[in-house]
Amino acid sequence: MIIVTGGAGFIGSNIVRHLNEAGVTDILVVDDLADGHKAMNLAGARIADYLDHEEFLAHLAARRDFGGRVSGVLHQGACTVTTEWDGRLMMQRNHAFSRELLHWCLEKGVALVYASSASVYGAGRESRVAPECERPVNVYAWSKLVFDQHVRRLVASAQSPVVGLRYFNVYGPGEAHKGAMASVIWHFHNQLGQGEELRLFEGSHGHGPGEQRRDFIHVDDVARANLWFLAHGGSRGIFNLGTGRARSFNDVARAVIAWHGRGRIRYVPFPPGLLAGYQSFTEADLATLRLAGYPHDFIGLEEGVRAYLDWLKASAA
Repeated sequence: MIIVTGGAGFIGSNIVRHLNEAGVTDILVVDDLADGHKAMNLAGARIADYLDHEEFLAHLAARRDFGGRVSGVLHQGACTVTTEWDGRLMMQRNHAFSRELLHWCLEKGVALVYASSASVYGAGRESRVAPECERPVNVYAWSKLVFDQHVRRLVASAQSPVVGLRYFNVYGPGEAHKGAMASVIWHFHNQLGQGEELRLFEGSHGHGPGEQRRDFIHVDDVARANLWFLAHGGSRGIFNLGTGRARSFNDVARAVIAWHGRGRIRYVPFPPGLLAGYQSFTEADLATLRLAGYPHDFIGLEEGVRAYLDWLKASAA
């Protein structure tokens, strides 16, 4: 059995889909379905069972098993609202839950691949997996970093594989339920569905209007990497997962406009309170990922945007 936490969410449901495509259906999905809309991400999936995240946590705390041999855990569950400043909530969801799961996996000898975040680099200009590059600017990023630091203390002596993947800006099918936290591709597409303008932020942090740059990675690449690390159990540690190439928000907007065949860009001020905690540049340093032997290339931005918008069009139809 493979456990996927956050399995009804954006990345988790795509991991389930990739597992199904590989012929794997013995999957336990763990999630919080207080918002039942995201369950529709699994409408066509084949899984063995589902557990609410609180029931799952109780199993972990009691060190119980899950009705069969667990060959691996793909841990995607988290509070991902980067504008949330309830630190107790963040630490409960993103640190305490993950820590309990980590120690269960270590005691049971089960491989763990978990979702970290490139947000830990924050205000830094260099996204290299090293403590001197880690400068979180919000409590979400800090909650992810604290768990990474806990993993670093244990990973060298771990008897089973533990891998953290620092996701950069993920986009693709299955993210609509995220609302404000969905990718800019999703938001731009909706904006052009309602009018002719795409709204980008004015210049900041030394970048011109719309020229803030992020490393945008398609969710298929993220799912593929999770499955690769689960299958290659010799890897241990924390790795960046992006394309290794930063692209501007103007580039993204132009790709969406090209697909729609219409549209124009308008630059707007940052909302109050957002600018101070805004990451204006991210680009994955992939050196450690390649040293671990990860062989796959990544989907380019223009190709990924076209594929995603084609999927949205087909889904709407």
